[in-house]
Amino acid sequence: MMASLQKMLSFRAPIATCVRSISTGGARYEIFKVQTPQEFDEKVRNSKEPVIVDFFATWCAPCRMLTPRIETVIGETAGKVKLAKVDIDEHTDLALDYEVASVPVLLAIRNGQVEQRLVGLQDTDKLRTWVQNVVDKKK
Repeated sequence: MMASLQKMLSFRAPIATCVRSISTGGARYEIFKVQTPQEFDEKVRNSKEPVIVDFFATWCAPCRMLTPRIETVIGETAGKVKLAKVDIDEHTDLALDYEVASVPVLLAIRNGQVEQRLVGLQDTDKLRTWVQNVVDKKK
């Protein structure tokens, strides 16, 4: 048994073949989960650039389906818009402030003002068009 184990270990790949390269380039877009109301004020309400706010709940199946779609679309904008994720169970006051009665809800906020609202699960094409309209809107 010991001999067969030693034989298996002797066929290991050299360490160099197992090393992965790591990209050191900066992220092209920013996606963040809001941790505090102060962070929401700093990164969303005070932002001159548009921020898409995704109000979601961990127990919400449509929210889980929306997440990869909206993150893909935000990634396609190459940094022209940020995505802030707000868990309504952790930040009930924010959800109430923005009249979020059901989830998922996407809000486009610029200069502290809600410019657009999108409620419910959406397909990727509709999300892409909606986000592009947010990006293209004059400041």
